[in-house]
Amino acid sequence: MEEEYYLYIKKWFKRWAPIYDFVDIFISKVRDEVVDFTDAKNSSKILDVATGTGKQAFAFAKRGYVVEGIDLSEDMLKVANRKNRYENATFQVADATNLPFEDEHFDVSCISFALHDMPFAIREKVLKEMVRVTERKGIVVIVDYALPVNKIGRFLIYYMVKSYESRYYPEFVKSDLKVLLGKLAIRIEKEQSLLLRAGRILKGIKMGSDAS
Repeated sequence: MEEEYYLYIKKWFKRWAPIYDFVDIFISKVRDEVVDFTDAKNSSKILDVATGTGKQAFAFAKRGYVVEGIDLSEDMLKVANRKNRYENATFQVADATNLPFEDEHFDVSCISFALHDMPFAIREKVLKEMVRVTERKGIVVIVDYALPVNKIGRFLIYYMVKSYESRYYPEFVKSDLKVLLGKLAIRIEKEQSLLLRAGRILKGIKMGSDAS
């Protein structure tokens, strides 16, 4: 299953890399909202997981944060590196299920519109790794799709997004992400809806093993 996922994702993003920034225009304002919502200290070191073409990393970098972006797709990172004009933003190819960083290396770990491209087993491993490399009481930020409470809205948003997103979107959007985060000792501090409730930002705090 995991081998199938890696092959699928590499092909998927190889196809999307040349036009991804054009598509991303529709959510470009969200990138700055995420930085505001994170509200990290000025000196924070930030990890941007599944950074893609670097849009979220650049949003942090232009505010002065030191940002490390990682992604599985070399094609997407070629675009990120070509656009990078920030000395405080760097990128590398890495598997988010096995991050090449020491424990508690970052003040903030962020993943933006990427968890929905992963099956549950991969998603859980990625979040575990994000927790591992984030300092205790550090910030974990998740930005991704959601569904409105209204039945008609849920129906419309679900089928619209499903029409262009990866095969893993349906399971993701119907899963209980907050339960998984709680299991991984991430306490949700704040939540904000985005994109007419088709998305949301979750700001969590990494708790210790003694968290209640």
